[in-house]
Amino acid sequence: MSHNERHTPLRNSHSNRWLTSLLALMAMMSIEAQTTAQQPRLVVHILVDQLRTDYLEAFSPLYGENGLKRLMTRGRYFPDARQAFKPVDRASATASMVTGATPSDHGITSLKWLSRKTLQPIYCVDDAAYKGHQTNEASSPASMLTTSVADELEVATGQFAVTYAIAPDRDMAVLMAGHVADGAFWISDQTGSWCGTSYYGDYPSWASVYERMEPLSQRIGSMTWKPVVEGAHSDFHYFQSLAFDKKTDFSHSFTDASRIRQFKTSGLVNEEVYNFVSRCVEGSYLGRDNVPDLLSIGLYAGNFENKSVLLAPSELQDTYVRLDRVIADLLALFEHLAGPKGTLVVLSSTGYSDTFGGETNLQSYRLPSGTFSMERASMLLNMYLVPLYGKAQWVEGTSGNNIYLNHKLIEQKQLNLNEVLTRCEEFLGQMSGVRAAYTARSMALGAWDQTVSRIRAGWHPERSGDIIVEVCPGWQVTAADGSATVHPGDAYEPYPVMIWGPEVVAAQINSPVMATAVAPTLARCLRIRAPNASREAPLQLR
Repeated sequence: MSHNERHTPLRNSHSNRWLTSLLALMAMMSIEAQTTAQQPRLVVHILVDQLRTDYLEAFSPLYGENGLKRLMTRGRYFPDARQAFKPVDRASATASMVTGATPSDHGITSLKWLSRKTLQPIYCVDDAAYKGHQTNEASSPASMLTTSVADELEVATGQFAVTYAIAPDRDMAVLMAGHVADGAFWISDQTGSWCGTSYYGDYPSWASVYERMEPLSQRIGSMTWKPVVEGAHSDFHYFQSLAFDKKTDFSHSFTDASRIRQFKTSGLVNEEVYNFVSRCVEGSYLGRDNVPDLLSIGLYAGNFENKSVLLAPSELQDTYVRLDRVIADLLALFEHLAGPKGTLVVLSSTGYSDTFGGETNLQSYRLPSGTFSMERASMLLNMYLVPLYGKAQWVEGTSGNNIYLNHKLIEQKQLNLNEVLTRCEEFLGQMSGVRAAYTARSMALGAWDQTVSRIRAGWHPERSGDIIVEVCPGWQVTAADGSATVHPGDAYEPYPVMIWGPEVVAAQINSPVMATAVAPTLARCLRIRAPNASREAPLQLR
């Protein structure tokens, strides 16, 4: 039975949900029998990309009382959550948050990785088997190899639960939705339309109404992003650069060819997500019966246009102020829908941040830094291997900080793969800017420390490269496609988790917690099994 066939009879009408098979009815009755007045009817997981605890707390004088402050003071607040793997990006972090596992298990190592068959980059949710709604992008969660909280909820309720995911970006929406959801929706980078995928069935009527009546593509040209609180940046500033800059206000419009991508890194994007979420709540069956439902929402708290925070500090500050207002609106929306005792909200961060972007010239401050080109490194590595093993293309390609060797050629030449890897590791380790080079063998047999442990957790044998290059702190990695990332080292950066709802005792817990504990915590609140690769214990809420 196809995914669409399983979902169609359950979503055609509210009455049809009670007229399916006897087995599904028994599953629902079992869930209702376990339901108490304190069990939430609606669980909301808000995942904020690049939300940082230090910024969250520093900007709090600019917040209202019903948004972020409410979650921090009236809920369970964990200000020191950490990811168990590295490197971290939006896709790998999202998958880890919803599965309670690391990339070594769930397989989402990054936004993209190299296909060994085609030697072309693979986007983590690409799937040509399914057509897009309002987009040409074909998507599914098939690359995520473990179950998520949403998956386990659908299984536990016989698919009577309603599960949606809504986020600005495609990877975040699809990965948060999981394998069995009712829908995943994101904003197209090309058109600004709210998109979906046929993997989850038809495009819902409430989404079609929104696209017809309130299309972002027709509104974005008249939008202007200015500080939401006039003069706030003059009266209050966290960044030292603002103390010496009299021009702290800003104004951005979205009119050029990259306007959608710009908009998605602005403080306005979260307001657009709220508008679509409110239409989803109005038009779907979320929170309308005693079967618990799950709504996953992705928001943004990163730098505008991925610039250095030193170049756009006022924009980042305003993004947090607007985020607070959106959170307040969301809480009011959910309380109206399911009541304060029927709603559980978990807010967490992706657990990484691009603090300095790729534009800050650290060398101008005489700080240790440099640029490490993966394309140049792979070329030099291939030149190094030619005198040893013969003229051939020994290096197939790179992706991120991963280097992929030509396994077929190594087998044809009857070479010892471990010997080749050892030589590659030794050669790369001598290059300027390289802190260390790791192979699968060296990670398994080498010395064990915290750094190696985190790299192992982020490595997957089918998708990661044969060699992982870790550059020195402050060095910039330039990928073969020209994209650049800055490696900040292992400097301490705190990320928050907040949980608010029935039977959650308000407290601030300063002890460090692992981000992978969020998924089993959600599962326990829903009274379902934790995702099948989740090993972390749930967070204590009382």
